[in-house]
Amino acid sequence: MTASINQAKLSRRAALAAAGTLGALGITVAAGAESKAAPGAKPPKPSLAFRPNGTFKIVQFNDTQDDERTDRRTIELMERTLDAEKPDFVVINGDVITGGCDTELEVKQALNHVVLPMENRKITWAVTFGNHDEDSLARTGMTEAKMLAFLQSYAFNVNADSTPGLTGTSNTQLLIKSASSKAPAFGLWLIDTGRYAPGAIDGQSFEGYPTWDWVRMDQVNWYREMSIATERKYGQKVPSLMWGHIALHEHRNMWFASIDSRNDSDHARALTRHSIVGERNEDECPGPINSGLFNAFLERGDVKGYFVGHDHVNTYVGNYYGVQLGYAPGTGFGAYGLPGAERNRLRGARVFELDENHPGIYKDTRVVFAKDFGIDLTANDQPIEPLPLGPGQS
Repeated sequence: MTASINQAKLSRRAALAAAGTLGALGITVAAGAESKAAPGAKPPKPSLAFRPNGTFKIVQFNDTQDDERTDRRTIELMERTLDAEKPDFVVINGDVITGGCDTELEVKQALNHVVLPMENRKITWAVTFGNHDEDSLARTGMTEAKMLAFLQSYAFNVNADSTPGLTGTSNTQLLIKSASSKAPAFGLWLIDTGRYAPGAIDGQSFEGYPTWDWVRMDQVNWYREMSIATERKYGQKVPSLMWGHIALHEHRNMWFASIDSRNDSDHARALTRHSIVGERNEDECPGPINSGLFNAFLERGDVKGYFVGHDHVNTYVGNYYGVQLGYAPGTGFGAYGLPGAERNRLRGARVFELDENHPGIYKDTRVVFAKDFGIDLTANDQPIEPLPLGPGQS
């Protein structure tokens, strides 16, 4: 789709930030430049596998973001995408639910609705957490930790346990076994980008700055140390993709090929330099601090792409100095979309194709939209009644 910056930009509602809870900074001292993994860094064994023909397909859903009365079209879009693409792995990349639930049961029902499409098809899946998943905490008592335990009770979930002392819920490394050996040929990383920025640091507020959270330094170190340990264990760097809910500052830098200037001519230059395709209909919403995660990608050289959601009506992807940075559109019909009658035009999912016979293994990514499946795009809400939980999910 032709990239454009002339469409109306949507602003985030300040009220959303008020729902955030103050978090610990979780900042640690960075590791040195030499490739030394921490003694406790132990990469997992491959838990996924390439098909016999050397292929592997991934689908990213984003911002399913609804309560226990999920819009029926969200589920239809997920099911139609899964049936058409037949992926080997699915990630719901943050804001799995919204803050509209009032009880623990309703949180579980909301989660259940958007994981059943994979469970019913026996497709391996995992989630990252976003800024909205704990918005109903005060009423429901459902922390991300409790949600993770609930999600891990499903047969085809592969989220890792949270690491004690590490910022975030279920930061996860997954390895995909080669079709021709027992060694991993590719890796998948899921990182928790947090919720909202703290109220202040050193007595200084964040008034005037973005109010979202950012990947903390201990998480950057975790990725770096696990990457080094993986290389040492298997004798080579394992090419990988990473998913996190909130965009990096580098997403916006890439769109304009600039930091200080943001105009049409800047973007025109960026289209060629960074091979950008897709739409940008709202400003990127990273946190106020640049985490340094992208710099770690450049140092390690294994992550080939970092993909986000959070900004529901952005769909673009580009190559930023050797690393793809991209968005998946919002999947959930119950969340905000484009203005007016076009509200649901960009509901969709992102597809990734891996092939061991392709140079670098990571072959391609593309977006599929609800409109491709003839799903009703009417700008209204079409909620369902909550579905019953399974016997293992009560």
